Amino acid sequence: MSEEKNAPLFIKVENYKEVLELMRSIKKKVVESKANLEKIYELKGEEDLKIEEWDDILKDLEKKVNFIDDGLFEPKV
Repeated sequence: MSEEKNAPLFIKVENYKEVLELMRSIKKKVVESKANLEKIYELKGEEDLKIEEWDDILKDLEKKVNFIDDGLFEPKV
């Protein structure tokens, strides 16, 4: 069994060149995919910040509406 692992491996030059080209292509796609993923994370971070801003604005608006509502409809003695 160990003799098989140490045995030389022979492949056709045409196949070897094809495999090398495929590996280059795969590596290129991996690099592109990583760059795309980084951009997605960046956009998601920006989106999360914008959502937090909107949430803060809505909470502030809700407080103001409640203050006005309480002032208008609270019985004054």
